[in-house]
Amino acid sequence: MTVTLTRADGSREQLSDEVLDELDAALRGPLVPGGDTGVPEPCPEWNAMYGGRAGLTVRCTGTADVVEAVRFARTRGLLAGVRGGGHSVAGLSSNPDGLLIDLSAMRGVLVDPERRLARVQGGALLGDVDRETQAFGLATPLGRVSETGVAGLTLGGGYGHLNAKYGLSCDNLVEAQVVCADGSVRTASETDDPDLLWALRGGGGNFGVVTSFTFRLHPVGPVVAFAGVMYPLEDLGAIERGWREYADAAPDEVTTVMVTMTFPAAPGMPEVVHDRPVAIAVAVHCGPDPAEGMRVLQPLRELGTPVFDMSQPMPYTAIQSSLDPLFPRGVLRAYWKSQYLDELTDDAIDALARRALDRPAPNTLVNTFRLGGAVHAVDPEATAFAERTSPYMVSFDTTWTDPGQDEAAVAWCRSAFEEMTKYGNGRVFLNFTGLQDEPLQAGTDTAYGRNLRRLGRIKAALDPDNVFQLNNNIVPTPG
Repeated sequence: MTVTLTRADGSREQLSDEVLDELDAALRGPLVPGGDTGVPEPCPEWNAMYGGRAGLTVRCTGTADVVEAVRFARTRGLLAGVRGGGHSVAGLSSNPDGLLIDLSAMRGVLVDPERRLARVQGGALLGDVDRETQAFGLATPLGRVSETGVAGLTLGGGYGHLNAKYGLSCDNLVEAQVVCADGSVRTASETDDPDLLWALRGGGGNFGVVTSFTFRLHPVGPVVAFAGVMYPLEDLGAIERGWREYADAAPDEVTTVMVTMTFPAAPGMPEVVHDRPVAIAVAVHCGPDPAEGMRVLQPLRELGTPVFDMSQPMPYTAIQSSLDPLFPRGVLRAYWKSQYLDELTDDAIDALARRALDRPAPNTLVNTFRLGGAVHAVDPEATAFAERTSPYMVSFDTTWTDPGQDEAAVAWCRSAFEEMTKYGNGRVFLNFTGLQDEPLQAGTDTAYGRNLRRLGRIKAALDPDNVFQLNNNIVPTPG
């Protein structure tokens, strides 16, 4: 089982059978070499551009396995990657030539309904959390696709259907168990290691492997008001202007996004939307009375003449998984770019409308997110996640299936992003940022702003050798 892996400095090292046997004996989970295709991947990489197996994978069953894997990587100077849910757009949860620390078997969720807390293992998916918390009529803000990994989403910030009322995923993180670069296990909270907790709230995977997250929960559902109204894509200019007027005045119970896409011929959906380019006004009202919530959402159903209206009171778990068919794991190739806007001007809307009508593939989305409420109530320096003022974010979710289209799709996304800089403020959201021939540090300066200096100091204290570098990387900067 001799394996040759890439080291963090770019050199290569051959690991003998004896060395691998010693590591294997120290683990409870399996040790899987990249060439062993007979062992199925429990949670393959979502982005098909990065679908290759790691050179060597440690399939962790618990924190002790993570400790052994981290110590092994550090001692031998190996290039180490970490996979939670495997949903990194930039492919940062894959490591074809190095060591992959795979937490995807660690999906436990334990809910304390009295204290309104949920302890979530590092490999859990959003759907795992929603299922357990909704059994008690509780939820924490997470993303919009149930197959997304909790770890990457939270460490990068965490946008979803509850943001305006309850903040980002990272804002609701109250404690974390972390395996650091030296193999030590730390518990980060407001009282124990508060600097580490601060860094984990949006600073990415730079500071260690998080084996469990503890989240604050809120009363949500089990049924909430949902708006999902499809309009002709050619009407996007007028539709988004009306959506903007509504979104700017909406109460904090409402979190809303404008999605543009070519809707697939999905079973159970009317033929009128099959393969139809549409603009979809999406919103969730998370208040306790779904009927009142539907009344509040009604204007979104009157922005024009709908092609199809899916709006209705709906189980929160159904909303959270409703987009899953659009993001199948290991099928779509993806390169995304995002940008924040201080103002969604008419010119910006017109530019978005032109791009939405000229997407490189039906799977590509052009989205506009309305931000504010509880997200903006947090001081920009209170967490590592610094973007707390922009009312809008635009995301070019460039996805396609044909490998021959890679170059053209990436070029389209970069062009669309560059055009949007005329209307944006220059700041980016790292979880929606692809990396193709770009350095791992790309975008960290604008994403973290003034917080980058403090993050560099914490990185230097916890990971001076940059063992955890396969992420939106923060360079260790002592002093």
